[in-house]
Amino acid sequence: MATRLHHLAASATLLLSSVSMAGAAEHTFKLHHFLSPKAPAHTQMLVPWAKAVEENSGGSVKIEIFPSMTLGGRPPELIGQVRDGVVDLIWTVNGYTAGLFPRTEVMELPNVYRNDPKAANLALYDMFEDDLRSEYKGVEVMFLHTHAGQGLHTTDKEVRTPDDMKGLRLRTPTRTGAWVIEALGAAPAAMPVPELPTALQKGVIDGAFIPWEIIPPLKIQEQTQYQIEGAGKARFGTAVFQVSMNKDRWESLPEDVQKAFRDASGPEWWGKVGDIWRGTDDFGINFATKAGNTHITLSEEETNAFNEALEPVVNRWVEEVAEKGIDGQALVEKARMLVEKHSN
Repeated sequence: MATRLHHLAASATLLLSSVSMAGAAEHTFKLHHFLSPKAPAHTQMLVPWAKAVEENSGGSVKIEIFPSMTLGGRPPELIGQVRDGVVDLIWTVNGYTAGLFPRTEVMELPNVYRNDPKAANLALYDMFEDDLRSEYKGVEVMFLHTHAGQGLHTTDKEVRTPDDMKGLRLRTPTRTGAWVIEALGAAPAAMPVPELPTALQKGVIDGAFIPWEIIPPLKIQEQTQYQIEGAGKARFGTAVFQVSMNKDRWESLPEDVQKAFRDASGPEWWGKVGDIWRGTDDFGINFATKAGNTHITLSEEETNAFNEALEPVVNRWVEEVAEKGIDGQALVEKARMLVEKHSN
């Protein structure tokens, strides 16, 4: 009897030990985002980052990722969800909430962002403390990044000049993107990217400004015929994204846990995210051309014609943010300088 009780006690101890190990994470976080679990942003960026934080914490942190808005709401609501503490962490597009992050918009602008997401991300890192942090109220930013830039996707229109854009209706995620479209004589249509395939299929829009990386997960090659970019992979601006944590949750964490997040989110990571998005962009355009789509790279002369047509967008942004007391011209000059520095 005593021997049996001893075995039962030992088994109970082992069971409790295994339960304890399984639930070893003292700090569990929910990370909510808007793309599918198959999207490169999920598999190649968010999952590795979460694992790095968990490893840095020695197992005291567990990050549960909820893709495709599975916790409810629409993509533009993500920043509100994290600020209100409905979720702990979010990955979202700044431009989904127009005007909320005006200083950071500088990196979206055509002729500021050109074709290098790594250089853009490192420039954002250098600018963050002095120029950008003040507009991220209610959250603690883990990292910011751009995608590889807005390429032009059209259903059936070959575009080589600004005049070719006239009369088209095009999707964009940001207000600066809308200004690009207006400057080219087209009509902007704002919508989160998951809504894009249906809009193309139904003929609601004639095309979109998005990077190549999104082609495979949304099957954009099935709704478009042309993918168009400038010489040297020059693009028509970009979009800025953020991974951020609820501010109160951040401030409640012990220093060692904060360090686990910070160590996974340093400048090396911001730069690596740029490499990830460049790689997935190259994969996306190859995917489209293999499906029979036409990839158009504009000549230097054609690219310069677009750059000239789009310079007024930069001026419009400078005037717009001046009304909020922001020296936009200084931000443009600083961003261009830092992008140039990191490109080299």
